[in-house]
Amino acid sequence: MIRTMTTFGATASLVLLAGCVAQREPIVDLKGIDPEVFQTDLEECRVYARQVSVAESVVVGAAVGAAVGALAGAISGDAGEGAGYGGIYGGTVSGLDADREQRAVFARCLEGRGYRVLNYSASAAGSMPRPVGGAVFTGL
Repeated sequence: MIRTMTTFGATASLVLLAGCVAQREPIVDLKGIDPEVFQTDLEECRVYARQVSVAESVVVGAAVGAAVGALAGAISGDAGEGAGYGGIYGGTVSGLDADREQRAVFARCLEGRGYRVLNYSASAAGSMPRPVGGAVFTGL
């Protein structure tokens, strides 16, 4: 039963992270915008956004979560189970935070170049809710 729950948790985490990655491109109001200049700016902003490593954040978050979970699990009697749940939670939260930051960098870059980002703004990035009690909010 525990193994099934851990497998389900890991699968759910991957599905949620995949959902974040599904909508990468911002929606930008292109009225009056030169398409060639926009494509250049878009690619340059992608380079900046990619400097925020989602994968690295997931790995670090999972490791920290597993360590904390193992300590909590040791107190309750099952360090292995605690490490599993802590790793899943830590990796998910860290991955979502990094994805949110990556989108904020992308939006700030485009907004800084004068574009109007319609589906995600840099100013809203800091106010997006974080996961609470294991519930995950994908942000978009």
